Amino acid sequence: MATDSLLRQTDADLVLYARKATTRLKATDTQRVRLVDGDLTDAPTLAKHMKGVDAVYINAAGDKEAKQAIAQAMQTTGVTRVIEASILGIYDEVPGAFGKWNTRMVGASRIRQVAEATSVFENEAFDYTILRLTWLYNQAGNTKYMLTQKGEPFVGAQVTRQAVAQLLVDIITATDNRFVKTSLGVSEPDTDWDKPSFY
Repeated sequence: MATDSLLRQTDADLVLYARKATTRLKATDTQRVRLVDGDLTDAPTLAKHMKGVDAVYINAAGDKEAKQAIAQAMQTTGVTRVIEASILGIYDEVPGAFGKWNTRMVGASRIRQVAEATSVFENEAFDYTILRLTWLYNQAGNTKYMLTQKGEPFVGAQVTRQAVAQLLVDIITATDNRFVKTSLGVSEPDTDWDKPSFY
């Protein structure tokens, strides 16, 4: 969804780097999308394919080893802009019944693991945007999202994948620095419930 949204709404060229990318992913626009088979812990190969990119988007929430390799490759190539998908609860910021439900469903140890991995980029060396995503679901055409800042209570039990894809476009195309060096809670407006509607 993120790839399709970026191709549709921007003129960006994309490098999609993943394990077995050429067999698992399809490039709908081979002029603008390059698929690269690679291991996220292979810093030299990451750096080779990262040369010349403007921003890196990472979807490897709890994989600290991968994030350290990506950070190393970014520093090698001089890329500083990173957008990282993470999860809610990494700062113990989810209050009330929903916070308890989330911890029970995800597991306190898993939340700690993701928090530790997320800290790799949350420092002065990177122009980071951390997306603390609430529970995801699909709903075509629903791109509504709301954001909370680090230090604020997390609000919202669910958000669509379509909305997250739109948020990525909005972050990448922003002409100011409002998303830089931020950790954002991402949810759908008016979903401040005890659990997502699909549970």
